Amino acid sequence: MSPAFKESFDMIVVGGGHAGCEAALAGARMGGTVLLLTLDLDKIALMSCNPAIGGLAKGHLVREIDALGGEMARAIDATGIQFRMLNTRKGPAVQAPRAQADKEAYRRRMTKTVNRQSNLSVRRGVVQRVLVEHGAVRGVETDAGTRYRGRTVIFTTGTFLRGLIHVGLESEAGGRVGEPAAVGLSDDLISHGFEIGRLKTGTPPRLHVRSIDFSHLEPQGGDAEPWPFSFSTPKIDRPQVPCHMTFTNPETHRIIRSNLDRSPLYSGKIKGIGPRYCPSIEDKIMRFADRERHQVFLEPEGLETEQIYANGISTSLPEDVQYDFVHSIAGLEAAEIIRPGYAVEYDFVPPTQLHASLETKRIEGLFHAGQINGTSGYEEAAAQGLLAGINAMRKLRREPPLVLARSEAYMGVLIDDLVTLGTREPYRMFTSRAEYRLLLRHDNADLRLSEKGRAVGLLSDEAYEAFTWKREQIRRETRRLQTTHILPTNGTNGVLASLESAPLRNKTSLAQLLKRPELNYAATAPLDPGRPPLSREIRWICETEIKYEGFIQRQTDHVVRARDMERTLIPDEIQYESIQGLSREVIEKLNYVRPATLGQASRISGITPAAISILLIFLKKNRCIGE
Repeated sequence: MSPAFKESFDMIVVGGGHAGCEAALAGARMGGTVLLLTLDLDKIALMSCNPAIGGLAKGHLVREIDALGGEMARAIDATGIQFRMLNTRKGPAVQAPRAQADKEAYRRRMTKTVNRQSNLSVRRGVVQRVLVEHGAVRGVETDAGTRYRGRTVIFTTGTFLRGLIHVGLESEAGGRVGEPAAVGLSDDLISHGFEIGRLKTGTPPRLHVRSIDFSHLEPQGGDAEPWPFSFSTPKIDRPQVPCHMTFTNPETHRIIRSNLDRSPLYSGKIKGIGPRYCPSIEDKIMRFADRERHQVFLEPEGLETEQIYANGISTSLPEDVQYDFVHSIAGLEAAEIIRPGYAVEYDFVPPTQLHASLETKRIEGLFHAGQINGTSGYEEAAAQGLLAGINAMRKLRREPPLVLARSEAYMGVLIDDLVTLGTREPYRMFTSRAEYRLLLRHDNADLRLSEKGRAVGLLSDEAYEAFTWKREQIRRETRRLQTTHILPTNGTNGVLASLESAPLRNKTSLAQLLKRPELNYAATAPLDPGRPPLSREIRWICETEIKYEGFIQRQTDHVVRARDMERTLIPDEIQYESIQGLSREVIEKLNYVRPATLGQASRISGITPAAISILLIFLKKNRCIGE
């Protein structure tokens, strides 16, 4: 007879990282009873690697999380120690916010938020088994034999599935330094038919701040007027701390090259695939042999710690080699290494085994989010956790899942890439992955997603009222700019001349003036004395929407044309083998991914336009869709 369940919950979340926190909070805030099981109650939302939130495309994800009612943006606004808008010299589509975090303050704040959330219980536990009956999840069992019943289960296991830590040729089981690995769950997932892969990530040495000579290093400060991440944060006015930049040099590279035989990465000891876009310093030196130097960003980990994160020199070389090459870098000649860098090798479950809701195809009611899906980064994990939590609750309510289109959100791009294309290396979000990035700017995340956040029950009355007020202010100001005209007077043309802009010959609207590349909202103030006092964010959105109106309209038209493909559903029970004209390769790929729509099928690698045409004809012929 099976052991009895200790407790029962609507949702069980396994893992207390960034994905797990968002999933658990979403489920509880939507009214479900939630259990969060984690290895260490003092490590909830710990920043294992870089103590920062946001960045290119990642900042977009954080603002989208906030627009849907998630927590990450509010947490970083409250605990950030430096805020910067990246890519300000480029167009608005690729600009994004980034913040250096006080690592410990962030962890404390998120832990407090989780512990104080009603409907949410937090327990320590190492899950060994997922309990399944008739193809549906029923709960989990820990290594202590304790069983918890869960109507839905979300795995957010991070780097802990059979985690193996490498420093030089020495290795030990662990998902993080000082924390054990989860060794049983991978085998259990395999027993249920899941394919398992192996990935690798790494972290740099941490340095003592007082052992660094900053006198000749280049400081990097924050913005004078920071952009908050959360739409509910009115202003960030705390003092900010600087980061500093230095560089490796030929001597650094010589030391590393001469010790590659002691690198687990190059000796063959590490089998997992590492991140292409965030390589170790060993990888950088070998792959970019012509480069004489690489950037190293020295980033403080908080206001009450003396640890500096040496961003740019992630490594798994032995400790003595790390000391030698660190001391060869300008400013670090006497640097004390508080903790050496290391690599972590871990299991993941290739995400093509998921539906777009992040529910697994093999076990009903089981969801995966975060690094278990092959992603890297706190922001990617949190976005998946939020959507998994939302969709687990919607499943219990018998409501359709929230699936965001690629034209609606970076979160939609992220999930579609994962479940359609899969990944063989740690997946990282970039603006280049989004084909509609001018529509998916960081500044309009609330305009795109707050109605959905409200509909699923995560956006508070106060936040929704603030959003609707802002939306109305944008509408009014855009209309005013379009209908307010400037006459070609001497005064007007004098102002334009001072701005190095061509004179007017005819009556022109303020909106038309804003389309000029050399003009912006602030510059046209002398020509617009009656403008209302508006926030920087509203002014920015109005200017961007007007200035890039033509480009935005073209992308919008493309979205409309592609919508039919995205709305054409493919029945779950379809037998691709019965469709004449499809090649064996195409059939194998369609069977592996089992796309939900014709649009998703068209994005599978190797699926040709001809194959899509054959599939469309079959669906029409068999009355799966209308003529």
